[in-house]
Amino acid sequence: MRIILAQPRGFCAGVVRAVDIVERALETYGQPVYVRHEIVHNRRVVESLEAKGARFVKELDEVPSGAVTVFSAHGVSRAVEAEAAGRRLPVLDATCPLVSKVHNEGRRYVALGRTVILIGHAGHPEVEGTIGQIGGEVHLVASAEAVDRLPIPPDRPVAYVTQTTLSVDDTRATIEALRRRFHDIQGPDTRDICYATQNRQSAVRELAEQVDVLLVVGAANSSNSNRLREIGTEQGVPCYMIPDATALQPHWLRGAATVGITAGASAPEALVQEVIAAIAALGPVEISTMAGIVEDVQFKLPAALLGPGASAAS
Repeated sequence: MRIILAQPRGFCAGVVRAVDIVERALETYGQPVYVRHEIVHNRRVVESLEAKGARFVKELDEVPSGAVTVFSAHGVSRAVEAEAAGRRLPVLDATCPLVSKVHNEGRRYVALGRTVILIGHAGHPEVEGTIGQIGGEVHLVASAEAVDRLPIPPDRPVAYVTQTTLSVDDTRATIEALRRRFHDIQGPDTRDICYATQNRQSAVRELAEQVDVLLVVGAANSSNSNRLREIGTEQGVPCYMIPDATALQPHWLRGAATVGITAGASAPEALVQEVIAAIAALGPVEISTMAGIVEDVQFKLPAALLGPGASAAS
């Protein structure tokens, strides 16, 4: 059986930075370090950090006074920031810089007097944080069909921003519907879309043309992993999303000559290698990696964790 690995796959720069922040915080300040919500949507990552001394909480009232606190990669609202400041918690912000960029764009549009429309999924922590960061009037839409239901007059000045785990392809139809409805509309350049989301989705589309079965390694609550599975299915290939190798069902591979494997942006490479090992246990395999984009993006860590001056979170 041939196994073809997607390129790129797995961790993006924002996830690498978020995990590094928690690990560096534990090294710098000792354990425990408290993290509001899952640092990223992957159980293996969370369990690994818990074993090192991280404590994951749902809300800040679970954090003891004075304890070092990390905000997850998805970002938080201004209300959460204010609560942390009011309690004088030492905070390390692991919000992905691309998410922070969306926050800044939204605030800029509000300052220009525009009503902001956020393209994203209700209930996702990034969406909740973004709405709480922008302030002003923000309306959430998840699809082109929802645009006509927006309670906004067509002549009102509006602007749109998007959840970062949606790609250019995901948002295209919704943006077109917005432009048809509103006469005065602004939005970010498509280059502002999360590079990692777009790259992984493009790779899956290409990979699906070469395989008989497609496996997506990712957590059930990971938005970008779910979208990779949907794309594989849309391409007409049997596609399964699994959190790890223990979920692999051998009958999925029966009769398949070539299996493709990718991973969501919050899934570590170790999980991919375990899936490969599980397939290899069923019989001989030949492994290759598709030609694709090699990502070299790196995001800086907070200044409080850099060098000998790392004495206090800010």
